Amino acid sequence: MGTVAVATDSTAYIPEEALQGLQVAVIPLWLIWGDERFRDNVDIDPATFYARLPQSKVFPTTSQPSAGEFEVFFRGLGASEIVGIFISSKLSGTVASALAAQETLSALTIRVVDSLSTSMGLGFQVLAAARAAAAGKSLDEVVAAAEDVRDRINVLFAVDTLEYLHRGGRIGGAKRLLGTALNLKPLLELTGGRIEALASIRTKRKAVSHLLDVAEERLGGKPMAEAAVLDVAAPEEGDALAAEVAARFGIEKVLRTRVSPVIGAHVGPGTVGLCFYPER
Repeated sequence: MGTVAVATDSTAYIPEEALQGLQVAVIPLWLIWGDERFRDNVDIDPATFYARLPQSKVFPTTSQPSAGEFEVFFRGLGASEIVGIFISSKLSGTVASALAAQETLSALTIRVVDSLSTSMGLGFQVLAAARAAAAGKSLDEVVAAAEDVRDRINVLFAVDTLEYLHRGGRIGGAKRLLGTALNLKPLLELTGGRIEALASIRTKRKAVSHLLDVAEERLGGKPMAEAAVLDVAAPEEGDALAAEVAARFGIEKVLRTRVSPVIGAHVGPGTVGLCFYPER
């Protein structure tokens, strides 16, 4: 094991099979539901969250960990050198809280990386850093491993409705699609740390087909290095997309994952997405 500790937040939601024994510490974000507060993936899991969401008259909101929570978290890692890779600063105040904690912990060497992403767009950066740390790489090399993947990562996703992104205030450049026909299915991407619109398509099937075309274009003829398909309470659609990705791009293993309740609260049920990056 290396001496650099790698940390992330609960929105990465990395599947256990992808970790393969790698050590990654996770700080949970907060899900606020009326008078109740839940630590993401600690006090509430995706299955419980998505079962409750359609029945609830109160729309859940989310919040980042406080600087004080980060201080306790960083100290608890028991390492003098820490690389923390967190959800995009354009979507959450998590990076800001981590940086505030960093300022108070002068005895520790902490490097905070803004992933400009989330879900497995964040997760693949964390995995690259964790592999570098496990190989005994230096602090700078662990940071560079994460940033190298960050520079190549693509996150494409189709949602059933923009309602959740709009209500949660995370709609970004997809705002221009508001007011379009209700039966259109938005195709979105995470770029520059923000959610932007790619297209609005009449059916989910066509939106997913277009998603695959965009992925092929982004690869520019290069093979996929790693890929993950996510779904929000739509496992059959996610499995079908994963099979299509494997067949079309010849990638041996496509990771399957759900998204954490904190992210699910913003994108809504029925979302399917693809996170990938090309080989160098």
